[in-house]
Amino acid sequence: MKSILFSFLMLAAMAGSAQSDKYNAAMKKNLDLFDSAKTTADFQALANTFERIGDAEKTQWLPYYYAGLALSTPGWSDAKLDKDANATRINTLCDKAAALDNNSEIYVLRYMSATQQMMVDPQTRWQTYGVQATKDLDEGLKLNPDNPRLYYMRGESIFNTPEAFGGGKAKAKPFFEKAVALYKTDKPKPLWPNWGLERTEIDLAKCQ
Repeated sequence: MKSILFSFLMLAAMAGSAQSDKYNAAMKKNLDLFDSAKTTADFQALANTFERIGDAEKTQWLPYYYAGLALSTPGWSDAKLDKDANATRINTLCDKAAALDNNSEIYVLRYMSATQQMMVDPQTRWQTYGVQATKDLDEGLKLNPDNPRLYYMRGESIFNTPEAFGGGKAKAKPFFEKAVALYKTDKPKPLWPNWGLERTEIDLAKCQ
């Protein structure tokens, strides 16, 4: 009986290892595609693939996170993109990820989607999406006050706000400095987000 149980446990362990290897390989393959994706269609296709990985795995939050990150990328540059529809999908992916692990990285995505919606018409949308974006950053910092991407995003927000409204280079600089310091000590787990240092350093240089 013991030998049968041992054999069963060994087979289960081997099956779990094979599934993990398959997941890791699929994730790494698609993470590499971020570098080659150029168009909105490229990023949407990448998001679809990550979402399928998440739906197949059922217990991993990272595929949904990267699906949302892929969708948020053209949200900054594609003037023709329907920002509201895109943000709705990003937030749906965030909800899926948060149901598995509600962590600070998800709030980075929520912040970006709300900010992109606000930028459609900042004057009329600030009271809704601008306020929501600020809340998302605050919630993320409650979960992890050492997440460098949250400080980078706050610095970006202040940097792009006119001085007359409390923004500007001087006020953004401390947040970029904090982000850079945290990036350099950050040791993310395998497959976890590690982006943002280069862009933060570029923005920090603009504040000198």
